[in-house]
Amino acid sequence: MDMRLQRVLARAGIASRRQSEELIREGKVRVDGKIATIGQKVDPAKQKVTVGGKPIKAHSVRWVMYHKPLGVVTTASDEQGRRTVFDVAPELQGLAYVGRLDVMTTGLLLLTTDGDAIHRLTHPRWAVTRRYTALMHGVATSELEQLVRKPVVLEGQPVEPRQVRVRPGKDGRSIVDVTMTEGRNRVVRRWAEALGCKVDRLARLQYGPIRLGDLPVGASRLLAPAEIAALYKAVRLTPEEEA
Repeated sequence: MDMRLQRVLARAGIASRRQSEELIREGKVRVDGKIATIGQKVDPAKQKVTVGGKPIKAHSVRWVMYHKPLGVVTTASDEQGRRTVFDVAPELQGLAYVGRLDVMTTGLLLLTTDGDAIHRLTHPRWAVTRRYTALMHGVATSELEQLVRKPVVLEGQPVEPRQVRVRPGKDGRSIVDVTMTEGRNRVVRRWAEALGCKVDRLARLQYGPIRLGDLPVGASRLLAPAEIAALYKAVRLTPEEEA
């Protein structure tokens, strides 16, 4: 299927889309032997694309869902020597994560080879929802039900949950289901702290249209075609070309 040439180059790991455009402007990219142009669409499965005279190898896009365990960091390496998701799940090697989870947060982690989609899924402009469930203590459930409706500002920027539901838990704790449209570092924990609460447990259950479901802790699976299509639709991309 046809897609924009700069996206073909980005997927092949040649350069970012912006850098790919520069390569095209400089006349270094050819399609079937002819100098390429900005905005040109190609079918990498049928046409020969070269950069500086060397043919590129297009890679198929992969999407994986992983249920991140407690105590594992979402990074390629860790200065403190802690285990990373790539240490405990070797099948994730070669993929990039979509919005990291801190070491003490469990739940849904999406990983892919599509850098364009990662950018949109994590950029505030696209306001992709992330749904969490948290076990909190420090404030009575009845009081917390009122507090979650009050504005919270972190680093000069308001935290604006899309939805919040507070339920009583065991031992005086509360269960809070919260949906955010941002991914600032530890935003749910810091939001809770601003309300006077401490988070005992936190899990991400959904990212955009993708739900964790009953995937076991530490397990991974490929996303179904319908799930991938829903992700791209959420940020106005298609698997093959920009909308």
